[in-house]
Amino acid sequence: MLFSDDSTRWQAVQARDANADGHFVYAVKTTKIYCRPIGKARLARRANVAFYDTDQQVVQAGFRACKRCKPELAGYMPEEAAVRKIRAFVQG
Repeated sequence: MLFSDDSTRWQAVQARDANADGHFVYAVKTTKIYCRPIGKARLARRANVAFYDTDQQVVQAGFRACKRCKPELAGYMPEEAAVRKIRAFVQG
């Protein structure tokens, strides 16, 4: 399974790999915030990062969702959804 171990997940976070979005989330222990692997936030130190398969797991562990990448919402990043709406309006 793709992104099944911490090593491949960390590589995906470092690369902000769009293919990893929806497969897992990562949490930063020092800030108590969790993000999508494609989040635009500054990259945390690897020692402070933990990976979770689901939003429920990470919330139960005591983390809150990033306000920038909104990992608790399904679908595209918030700014990508806005761009898609604008393009549809202009083209339609």
